[in-house]
Amino acid sequence: MNKHFLGDTAVLLGRSLRHISRSPDTIITTAVMPIAFLLLFVYVFGGAIQTGTDSYVNYLLPGILLITIASGISYTAFRLFLDMQGGIFERFQSMPIARPAVLWAHVLTSLVANVISLVVVVLVALAMGFRSGAGVLAWLAVGGILILFTLALTWIAVIPGLSAKSVDGASAFSYPLIFLPFVSSAFVPTDTMPGPVRAFAEHQPVTSIVNAIRDLFTEQPVGADIWTALAWCVGILVVAYVFATVSYRRRIS
Repeated sequence: MNKHFLGDTAVLLGRSLRHISRSPDTIITTAVMPIAFLLLFVYVFGGAIQTGTDSYVNYLLPGILLITIASGISYTAFRLFLDMQGGIFERFQSMPIARPAVLWAHVLTSLVANVISLVVVVLVALAMGFRSGAGVLAWLAVGGILILFTLALTWIAVIPGLSAKSVDGASAFSYPLIFLPFVSSAFVPTDTMPGPVRAFAEHQPVTSIVNAIRDLFTEQPVGADIWTALAWCVGILVVAYVFATVSYRRRIS
């Protein structure tokens, strides 16, 4: 790897972050939909949903955090697509810049933007009554899982950002990711679902991630869920990274 990789990535990251700072509506828009779901399910549907817990907002928040990430990464694909169409990648290739730095700058920008959105959503949840007795280590574990999940989905977003033919195509891939938590334990316990739906819900990545975060928030033993969640996150990250880098090399070759 080019010895200037870290420096080049930092410079390009600063460029991307300046774009976001000049357009804060991106982060606001990203957080609006998860917050709307949070308000809708807590104040409209919450009284009719039986989860076996005293506070539905406590039960709901882990799934809403994943929806926040899934919503945010669509902007990664969007920004990457605009850079590809604007010819900025070709310009970078004519300069002594480490090639991987261009992608990593977009990925790290996504990570920063999503962390800000997650903080906003958590603050809203706190105002709505979310409470957790989790200690520092538990919160760090939650943060680590969310960061890993963000990186995994961001590298997925890189693929359509490089290969899409239109702006709509670049961001539309995120819609299934946004709605995947609805077929999981994020909103209701999976044992209330019909057989085939329950089987899918219990064996898809969102359920194990949500269960692990929920157990950490409530200071319950996480059991196998946290290892399953980490396995899903790392597996998705590795596969997405490989496909994204192959797609990038083909695009710039």
